[in-house]
Amino acid sequence: MLADPPVCGKGGGCLIIKKLVEVVNLKKYFRVGRNQILKAVNDVSMHIYQGETLGVVGESGCGKTTLGRSVVRLYRPTAGNVLFDGLDVHKASGQNKKSLFRRMQMIFQDPYASLNPRLTVGEIIGEALDIHRIARGSQRRERIMELLRLVGLNVDHAGRFPHEFSGGQRQRIGIARALAVDPEFIICDEPISALDVSIQAQVVNLLEELQERLGLTYMFIAHDLSMVRHISSRVAVMYLGKVVELAGSEDLYENPLHPYTQALLSSIPVADPDIEAERRRIILAGDVPSPVNTPSGCAFVTRCPQAMKECNQETPVSREIGANHFVACHRIG
Repeated sequence: MLADPPVCGKGGGCLIIKKLVEVVNLKKYFRVGRNQILKAVNDVSMHIYQGETLGVVGESGCGKTTLGRSVVRLYRPTAGNVLFDGLDVHKASGQNKKSLFRRMQMIFQDPYASLNPRLTVGEIIGEALDIHRIARGSQRRERIMELLRLVGLNVDHAGRFPHEFSGGQRQRIGIARALAVDPEFIICDEPISALDVSIQAQVVNLLEELQERLGLTYMFIAHDLSMVRHISSRVAVMYLGKVVELAGSEDLYENPLHPYTQALLSSIPVADPDIEAERRRIILAGDVPSPVNTPSGCAFVTRCPQAMKECNQETPVSREIGANHFVACHRIG
């Protein structure tokens, strides 16, 4: 792991950015059938700085959601560690465990399935307040009203049930629930993919406003590459359970180095028809291999147009090619 990078101001003073979350050699395998193992997350290492948004992108089934769920302890990893502010998430117990559950929260992908249909909005948001004994009585009611206003909902909505709301409103309820315990870190698991396009920008703008106002740190998992570029400080590209490239948002989009990242970014449509007609789209051959039977060597070797003999034999190690630009590829470095 690299040392925390210094950020220096014009006056000459330097501030060290704090690593809030560190993922070290994380693996999460699932047993499918009698003798088969599905390698959903396969040896991932990364860190997330306090106050930043780390975007995580990749094709469906690449392990993005499993990674997020493993970080917040919804899944217990097969191997590896997750450190939150220096504390091992999966070894914490007692008061440390309860404190972690307050400091780390998750916004789920499906706003229709993630809210209990038998509870009112006030009960959904207030449940976390009750579990952590944050507020009771009139203070509890005031906190629920405050959270509803914070996410742009009417306080009168507290007595209604989830089925009475649109998808965008339900996702705002999910955001309010996540904020109820004053977390520092939130995993946003494709929070806009189930919403209408007209609503997606509103939810993303809300997340950005909340981050600035409350000092939040995000892991933002998504398929929408343009939206990830907009909201993220850095971006991690996943393929078949591995992070193949990790860099600053602008650096990654302007200078993708891994062949998979290049192919992925070439699929982003451009509004200008002249530019769209001239640019080259990279079409990958074949399908993503099964995570039950992963290729030997590089995970991308079966589809890579630049594959060589070494790619079939050795798993590439992630190396820093430029300033905070990491790539796992034998051809680069």
